[in-house]
Amino acid sequence: MAAAATFAEHLKDLSPEAMHSALGQFLPDGVTTEQKVQLVAMALRSPEGATLRQELGRWIVDRLVPVESLLPNRYAMWRSPTRECMLFVISQLSVERLAPKLIEQYELPLKTTPEVRLLKLIARVPGLQKLGQVLARNRHLRHSVRTALSKLENGIRDVGMKDMLEVLHRELGERMELFDMKIERRLLSEASVSAVVRFSWWNAEERRREKGVLKVLKPHIPDCFAEDMKILQELADYFGQRAHKGFASGVIPDTFSKIRRHLQREVDFPGEQAALLEAAKQYSAVRRVRVPQLIPHFCTARVTAMSEEEGVKVTSAAPHLDGQGREQLSKQLVEALVAFPLLSRSPYALFHADPHAGNLLYNRRTGELVLLDWALAERLTREQRRRLTLLFGAVAFRNPAAACEQIQYLSERDKHDHPGDAKTIGRVVERFFEELPVAKLPRAVDAMSLLESAAMVGVRFPSSLIMFSKVLFTLDGILDDIRGGSATTEFTIARYLLKRWVRQPFTFGLPLTVRDWVGLECSALLYGGRLGVRWEETLSTRMFASKPDAQRSRAAGSRTRH
Repeated sequence: MAAAATFAEHLKDLSPEAMHSALGQFLPDGVTTEQKVQLVAMALRSPEGATLRQELGRWIVDRLVPVESLLPNRYAMWRSPTRECMLFVISQLSVERLAPKLIEQYELPLKTTPEVRLLKLIARVPGLQKLGQVLARNRHLRHSVRTALSKLENGIRDVGMKDMLEVLHRELGERMELFDMKIERRLLSEASVSAVVRFSWWNAEERRREKGVLKVLKPHIPDCFAEDMKILQELADYFGQRAHKGFASGVIPDTFSKIRRHLQREVDFPGEQAALLEAAKQYSAVRRVRVPQLIPHFCTARVTAMSEEEGVKVTSAAPHLDGQGREQLSKQLVEALVAFPLLSRSPYALFHADPHAGNLLYNRRTGELVLLDWALAERLTREQRRRLTLLFGAVAFRNPAAACEQIQYLSERDKHDHPGDAKTIGRVVERFFEELPVAKLPRAVDAMSLLESAAMVGVRFPSSLIMFSKVLFTLDGILDDIRGGSATTEFTIARYLLKRWVRQPFTFGLPLTVRDWVGLECSALLYGGRLGVRWEETLSTRMFASKPDAQRSRAAGSRTRH
């Protein structure tokens, strides 16, 4: 304890560069990694443990995994809260989980990249691993960061087959013998909270042996996940007491609260099983799209049994396809994940809210797209989908008034049932269209960026809408990886819309009304005029900027007098 106190006090005077050497001096020579972990754990539990956490956290965040190396200038405003978030997690993580991570960081070679260190740091932290999967296909992140995070899609390795067999025997009990289950002795894949193994079983009704896969909750997840969710809630409270430049009050805590509520579904296996049944029914009529079939006999609160689906990760399949094949795969993705749920006739349309590349398989033999992992499924109401479709049209046709109207309707009502502030939304929309390059064809992700900008100034949106926005951003990155920057979502949606309209005009259940169609047509007719005015304003600004200072001053004075 005395050594821990001396060490903690000594760290206060050290720069992050000298921290590694100081930690080496604290740890005796010739001890095993396990013994080093025990020594650090003892120090963290000492009265000086809080100081030790603070200084070691600074060492990790400022030296080993600096935020500047992870977030590009585009996300500069997020660097400060991200750094605070990392320090907070280190300060709150249990000693049993933190001590091994500190020693692991210490034992890594000094030249280890921040991206590799980040993956080690969030290992067995399922909440952060899930966030990493979401960010992996963000096309605006540095390539090295994206490459590292993409390993979370199917490269997690933190559990053994022995542990999985123990869970299966405990959960399935006599059913294993009753159905003559044969379980393969190696893991098929791992995700953030679960692992998947192949199995076969005797189907007495069909008098044949059938195959499937078992998705099993990892044994360490209940405790780890509960702690992660607690930390996320505490993060929301922590940021609720602080102001950050560029963020309206309440934005960051509200974001953490919604993330926590959404991620809690990851361990709700019965909920996922119900969503899987609904999704399989919903997509049964969609050509070349498959959803795994549930096998109820072997489903429990910690095990989900389903059919095994053939295929490889879509981003891995793309390099083996020609240009036409990649084009077709891109269309399948947009239709299945966006167009189909967006234009559904259902009052509450189910959509896949976790479409990272590891959950999307492509069967090159049949040309089918397979949608895995429905734990984070969400729903959009008919009215939400109507307003979203109209917002896409408003942004595409550069109609600020229509965009303001749709954002206000999409915003989350307060306790008095009032929508988002119209003036605030108006300023955001005006700035958005002013900054939108005149030569750029607005896209669906631009509409989502507009919603994000509104959220940054305090306009709140339902969590289902936030998740749908996340789907579009994630899909945009996947499409970019499959066929490059030419990938667009809106043309595929429009094509899908037209195809359904031709088949069943006026009766096929679109969320749009006849009045909406008329409004979109009018907006399209006025698009040329709005674009012309924007071109003129842009040219005038460029000409004014190119004049000498004296001429600009006279021109400005002339405009003022007039």
